[in-house]
Amino acid sequence: MPELPDVVVYIRALQKLLAKHVLTKAIVKSPFVLRTFDPPLEDANGLTIERFSRIGKRIVWQLSDECGQGQINLVFHLMIAGRYHWKKPGKLPTGKNDLIAFQFDHGTMMLTESSTKKRASLHVVAASQSLAPFDRGGIEVLDCSLKDFSEVLTRENRTLKRALTNPLNYSGIGNAYSDEILLVAGLSPTQRTHNLKPTEIERLFEAVVSTMNLWIDRLSDSTGDKFPEKVTAFRPEMMAHGKFGKLCPQCNETKIQRISFTENEWNYCPRCQTGGKLLADRSLSRLLKDDWPKTIEELEGQDIDLS
Repeated sequence: MPELPDVVVYIRALQKLLAKHVLTKAIVKSPFVLRTFDPPLEDANGLTIERFSRIGKRIVWQLSDECGQGQINLVFHLMIAGRYHWKKPGKLPTGKNDLIAFQFDHGTMMLTESSTKKRASLHVVAASQSLAPFDRGGIEVLDCSLKDFSEVLTRENRTLKRALTNPLNYSGIGNAYSDEILLVAGLSPTQRTHNLKPTEIERLFEAVVSTMNLWIDRLSDSTGDKFPEKVTAFRPEMMAHGKFGKLCPQCNETKIQRISFTENEWNYCPRCQTGGKLLADRSLSRLLKDDWPKTIEELEGQDIDLS
């Protein structure tokens, strides 16, 4: 799922490519993606793109008429598999993953989704309607103070992983970048927020800010003047996320481990984050029972391949 760095880069690219251009026509192939009916999407045809903005992980297109008055907001949530792709002028949504084609004079912005579950969504919102219902309330981590960050983090006693990825707490942090943040901070994903020392909270805050800025810069540099076509949660430069079984680049001694869930997994380094302790994996630890290694030393001594 695109998270804060990916969405920021998307917005910059969209602004550069489409701002002040007129949306000629929006052609819908998959009606399920439209989650509203009043106003209809057709009302956006002929309007000019004014600006793009972010609400959490959502991307907002603001369109207005020739008088410059706000008329329509298009609110997209790409979810796990939704993506934008820049195509030639007049391109129609004929591919199996195509959802909507937004046609402009100089090209077509195609909204796609490479998943059978079809979770991506578009809400069409009139200018007179508030966008507040789309705001989950999480604070912006690149704009907040350490004090604000700490107050949000500790208002409930949750695991660090859950606290960081809760959109009610922080805006735009998901599964992928939270793995990176926690490795940089040297903190366990299962550590409880009420057990954190002030120095650990400060270290976590600094890791959040540095990781988000690092990846915004990296993604911007890798895209350059091109439109970001390859938005993914798994990138070669990542240290923890998606790196199960690979040597941790922080310590260069221990392999990245994981806790598996139905649709995602938490990746961590036992040496850097949990004091050498292996966290119980819901599936493998139940399968191995008493044979499940509890520490790095037991894992290496038993020569068990958890991959």
